[in-house]
Amino acid sequence: MSRKAPKPTLELSPNAVTVLERRYLCRDKEGKILETPLDMFERVAKTIAAGEKEFKTGRVPAELAKEFLQMMTSLEFMPNSPTLMNAGRELGQLSACFVLPVGDSMEEIFEAIKQTALIHKSGGGTGFSFSRIRPANDLVLSTKGISSGPLSFMKVFDAATETIKQGGTRRGANMGILRVDHPDIMDFIMCKRDQTVLTNFNISVGITEAFMEAVEKDADYDIVNPRNGEVVAQRSARKVFDRIVDLAWTNGEPGIIFLDRLNRDNPTPHIGEFEATNPCGEQPLLPYESCNLGSINLARMVTTDGKVNWDRLAEVVDLGTRFLDDVIQVNKYPIKEIKEMTRANRKIGLGVMGWADMLILLGIPYNTEAAIELGDRVMKFINDKAHMASRALAKERGAFPNFKGSIFDNGGGPIRNATCTTIAPTGTISIISNTSSGIEPLFAVSYVRQVLDNDILVEVHPIFEKIARERGFYSKELMKTIAEHGTIQDIDEIPDDVRDIFVTSHDITPEDHIRMQAVFQNHTDNAVSKTVNFGNDANREDVAKVYRLAYESGCKGVTIYRDGSRDMQVLSIKKVDKPEDTVPHESSKKHFKRDRPRALKGSTYQMQTGCGPLYITVNEDDAGVFELFTTMGKAGGCASSQCEAIGRLVSLAWRSGVQARQAVKQMIGITCHKPAGFGENRVTSCADAVAKAIQMHMADHEEIELKHANNGGACPDCGGPVEHEGGCCVCHVCGYSECA
Repeated sequence: MSRKAPKPTLELSPNAVTVLERRYLCRDKEGKILETPLDMFERVAKTIAAGEKEFKTGRVPAELAKEFLQMMTSLEFMPNSPTLMNAGRELGQLSACFVLPVGDSMEEIFEAIKQTALIHKSGGGTGFSFSRIRPANDLVLSTKGISSGPLSFMKVFDAATETIKQGGTRRGANMGILRVDHPDIMDFIMCKRDQTVLTNFNISVGITEAFMEAVEKDADYDIVNPRNGEVVAQRSARKVFDRIVDLAWTNGEPGIIFLDRLNRDNPTPHIGEFEATNPCGEQPLLPYESCNLGSINLARMVTTDGKVNWDRLAEVVDLGTRFLDDVIQVNKYPIKEIKEMTRANRKIGLGVMGWADMLILLGIPYNTEAAIELGDRVMKFINDKAHMASRALAKERGAFPNFKGSIFDNGGGPIRNATCTTIAPTGTISIISNTSSGIEPLFAVSYVRQVLDNDILVEVHPIFEKIARERGFYSKELMKTIAEHGTIQDIDEIPDDVRDIFVTSHDITPEDHIRMQAVFQNHTDNAVSKTVNFGNDANREDVAKVYRLAYESGCKGVTIYRDGSRDMQVLSIKKVDKPEDTVPHESSKKHFKRDRPRALKGSTYQMQTGCGPLYITVNEDDAGVFELFTTMGKAGGCASSQCEAIGRLVSLAWRSGVQARQAVKQMIGITCHKPAGFGENRVTSCADAVAKAIQMHMADHEEIELKHANNGGACPDCGGPVEHEGGCCVCHVCGYSECA
């Protein structure tokens, strides 16, 4: 009697288990978890390997499933989140993101909104170009009226996303792009200055080479009405560029996308041109295409004696390419047009994560020429091997249907996939794989997270902790000091060679960020998702310099983030260093109740709720927020008394040392009446109104010093540290992502 083969071992970090249990594993109707992480990987491996049945020359599914399973459980490769969540389940939608066309007619626009709702319901994100919509106040011939312009319709897309995402396993996310030569471009650039609007959108300006040349010459450039293609005005390119820089410096948006560069690498120009990307910007897509992504964990491609394991890397590239092509085959697409276009071009995006960890294991500092040279070699190797694997698949299965007329139709033989490689952000799958995200540097060596409002845990990078213990400089006190300090570069008790390799995103220059992005872009079919981090003291010219460098070095787009430039960050505050400092700070936790002074200063905020207008007053003493009062516009009744109770309890908590962000964390998102919310702040309950008023109050104090250990604020789900990476906010504790 034959014995069953032993199941593969699976070693997951506590954070990985938390993320999987919260967001990935199957549950019953009561919310009870029905599978283990290993069960999940087996479900995915069997489902994807079953795609081989459709090909006469395919591999034996049962045998291939074992290889897929081994690749995932060894944490060498991980597909994108929808594949992990949905493969082998009823939904079966495995793509991370899509691009939909948005035309200029009311019928086309609302057809796109309907299709967006279906995609978000299935767990996908969407990218759009709004450049074809005629500008505001332009003529509408059919009604003799005037157009409301692209921004008004973006708000409709945003509202639809807000409603649909309430019941999904992944949050709906959108990318909105407008060409720089559209008449409404200045309004678009400014549209997210108020961070309470278009909250479900990342936005990027579609930059042309003609515009960049005009910027360099300080010349004017043409503004074109998309309704008829006519030049309707000219603008100073330098002034528009400066406005983009100013807003990006202010709060990180808009990003920029170099449209001409995207289309220069378009593998199927006979099918259409690129106008938009997915929500994080790394995947240019034609209308109705989807992105099917997976990432190789480079940290697992280092041998025990500190060398790159090129042989295993080649094997994983080959297997990962086959895996992603099978994903296209078994995927259940949300609409017919997406199925047809995706299968016609068969684009896949094999990428990497764990790049920073690979460098650490090899003893190479991220911000060195050696790192740049290795990055060039590694990504060229992956891209070349992926194309070889795709050509081998084409011999088995045939070229992608739109091959004839493509850039590959040049006598070089068929290829299975129009694109093979993409560098994605990998926020949550890198947590599952216990490695660094994408090609980003480390976000922190050590950080503090608070659980259950009272317990403080210090999380330490596992390789750093291992080295610290082996070399005898580990201590809990040192790890806590690092977490509070935010960098190890000036901590003398840590050896110099260790400090050299454990650089974080804020230890390196913006130019180093761009150089790394550019070298990976040189060998990537699609694009590279990466965030260029700036210190809070960076000026606008620093941002402008990076934009120019990104353009000159061949990047396809760039996203920047300056510390402390987002309102949500103000909820993570640095302790007051000087007693005489009169700037309001959120005080550290204390074990005694503060007495009330005779006079306090504060602000009152009006919030629209389902029970009527609610007026919320937040008062401060010298140590920070102190008390909260509420007044209901409709006096009396349960709503008024409950709001008074909330105010008393929040005041008591603050006076006893509880931080403001903890009050926000407990109340925000509580729903009472209308899931989509009331008023411009989309208030879902009186408690939610109080939480949002507190956020607004803290955001009003822009001069508050920010905690530099993580500089991303508090996660709205778990209160953990949030980092800006790949054009998105990601929590490295629970896997929350504003783009997922």
